[in-house]
Amino acid sequence: MTTFSHWFGRYAIWIYSSLALVFLLVPIAYTIVFSFNDSRRSNIVWRGFTLDNWSQVCASQGVCQAFANSLVVGVVATVLATVLGTMIAIALVRFRFPFRNSTTLLLFLPMATPEVVLGAGLAAEFLTAGVQKGIVTVILAHTMFCISFVVVTVRARVASLDPALEEAGRDLYASPAQVFARITFPLLLPGIIAAALLSFALSFDDFIITNFNSGAFVTFPKYVYTAAARGIPAEANVIASAVFIIALVVVVASQLSAAARRKRLARED
Repeated sequence: MTTFSHWFGRYAIWIYSSLALVFLLVPIAYTIVFSFNDSRRSNIVWRGFTLDNWSQVCASQGVCQAFANSLVVGVVATVLATVLGTMIAIALVRFRFPFRNSTTLLLFLPMATPEVVLGAGLAAEFLTAGVQKGIVTVILAHTMFCISFVVVTVRARVASLDPALEEAGRDLYASPAQVFARITFPLLLPGIIAAALLSFALSFDDFIITNFNSGAFVTFPKYVYTAAARGIPAEANVIASAVFIIALVVVVASQLSAAARRKRLARED
């Protein structure tokens, strides 16, 4: 018993980590495997291996259009949220104005509020205002909840900047626009990019708020939810697998690039 307790105490973290990793990867593995399924009316039972789903990814009606809709919404909402959120983050860190603390609190509320409440509230607002539900209402809704995440991410980057760098630029007779363009913005760029990527991921993945405010407009998560009753089409699994693989490649490439850059800088030192 003592030997087992010693062994378990030594390897418990590895066992737990392995089980957690398997638990997280099983749905992804299922999605990738069933993207090669020779499905017919449903994609629940394995019927055989085929590459037709990958070569004819748009064969299932509506799947490519839904994916394109999600891309458009994600890109537009990300641009709007990133621009507005970056300006708000700079204002909150660099300026003192009335109700500053209240503004910070209000920005955190969308992050803490359940999506069902946000979605229903926005749907009621659009209904009261007489706005037709569609792509515009979806973009507005996504921009609203993405701004909070952008502000939090960029604000941390703004707070970490050394004011002496901007003061040095002003001492060299640079205008405020030049200081921002050549000093502040390049230093903020990593945080802005991280905020934009997070915003796009949240927008592309959202279903609850979208379902309340989209009307007949169909995004990829909404398409998958509707199709899940009869088994998600293999073509939808193909798109999901491709998105995962592309994201994985981007992450690995960025990590390898960062590691190579660190080694190069270490050699130069």
